[in-house]
Amino acid sequence: MKNFSIPATVSRRCIFYIAIMFSLIPMGGYGIGCRAPDAAHRATKAALRVGTSGDYAPFSETRPTGPAGFSIELARAYARETGRSIEWVPFSWPSLADDLANGRFDLVLSGITIRPERSVEGRFGLPLTTSGAIALVEPGHPAHTADDLTRPGLAVAVNAGGHLERTARGLWPEARVTAVANNHEVLERLGTDGIEAVLTDTLELNVWLERRPELRTIGPLTSDRKAAWVPIGGELEVRRFDRWTLEAERSGRLAGWRERFGLPNTPTAAPVPALLASLDERLSLMIPVARAKQILARPIEDRARESKVLDAAVRSVQSEAERGHVAPPPTPDLLRLYRAQIEAAKWIQQQAMRPSMPSTTAAQRDEARSALEDRLRPALIFLGDRIAGLLVVATADGAPAPSRDAVARALARHALPEEHLRALHEALHDVLRGPRSAQPRSTTRDRAPTSTGSARQSAQRVKAKGAPRIGISQAKRRWTASRLQEARKVITAA
Repeated sequence: MKNFSIPATVSRRCIFYIAIMFSLIPMGGYGIGCRAPDAAHRATKAALRVGTSGDYAPFSETRPTGPAGFSIELARAYARETGRSIEWVPFSWPSLADDLANGRFDLVLSGITIRPERSVEGRFGLPLTTSGAIALVEPGHPAHTADDLTRPGLAVAVNAGGHLERTARGLWPEARVTAVANNHEVLERLGTDGIEAVLTDTLELNVWLERRPELRTIGPLTSDRKAAWVPIGGELEVRRFDRWTLEAERSGRLAGWRERFGLPNTPTAAPVPALLASLDERLSLMIPVARAKQILARPIEDRARESKVLDAAVRSVQSEAERGHVAPPPTPDLLRLYRAQIEAAKWIQQQAMRPSMPSTTAAQRDEARSALEDRLRPALIFLGDRIAGLLVVATADGAPAPSRDAVARALARHALPEEHLRALHEALHDVLRGPRSAQPRSTTRDRAPTSTGSARQSAQRVKAKGAPRIGISQAKRRWTASRLQEARKVITAA
């Protein structure tokens, strides 16, 4: 192999630039609180493959000029700001999960509802908006309340394969549910073939009422969240998207998109609401966990595993705080919060246990073991890392703790007893009391921001002078920008 050399001046300068770039890339953990600069953020120039249905206003519509809608605008902005083009990949709702598993998309943005089975089949981003299922009936129909729709034999039409079909079958197990392949045709089924009600959601409702303004609404019947969805193995993408979403929520751009498309003016991707949503998503996996444990004859309570989970959770928060250059919440407060989560999770599992368990086959036990170890636990670990990152971001931002009612609303689907809600609320209140001042650390003149370093000192100096306080993350960004400018000058001169 022929030897070759790089001029010493160029190599030293290039190495200096590259070293700065690598010092700024979040390593390990969730990294949700780290805003990566352009060089790290633009991780790839390959086209971003975005799944879109084209039949679900106001999220995704197919128009002569191309795809349009709330999800479409978000995808375009995200791709542009990460330096990529977009390849739109259409999907049908019945085949969405299979398409995701087969790697057709890098990201699905089309009003996807967060559901427990989807949390296992892929990885969700932070919630982008909220919705609720709504039933529509003709003016003369005798039903006026949700209870009126529970009678056996009710004929309902709903979009096939998506969240609403599962919702209809769950709400009305004795109903005759007609799943319609094309979402545009669902409303047309009302009043034909004995169909008495159709199911949509609060976000699509106005579009349907423009077509049939005389119809009467019943609901909302559920409380749901919408988010981006990525395949297993796409955790880097969803973390990058979460960082982008947090910044879009903080800057007000996400609120502007919501207003433009008539979505609820609720900051779902702000740190505290997103934290509650992640807690809810994690607790939602406890029912399949309980069923797998019952098949395997494993106990709900496992003190040894709980101890390991608590240790890992505290370490995760401390690592995220270190990466974000802020002090972590006190360990006793964190332990209280994670113990409250564990106790709530055990209560949900206890409620999900069947009174009696028929004998199981070896194949059933193998499937339960695979579900628990290979699918559920990785999903739980992913959500645990996200919760750790959001705790750090919320603490660093000085975000106020949620009220008891906000905690109850966020976790309403689990019907937790008051003692568990109170424990979770009080622990969250203690953890989110506001940013703590970190202990100063020794620094060197040219240290990259892998410890408190220059960013924290800059924030402290400004505060000492009586000027408006600059947050640690803002000071860190200024430090980063100055170093990048120096590096670009060096590499250009080379």
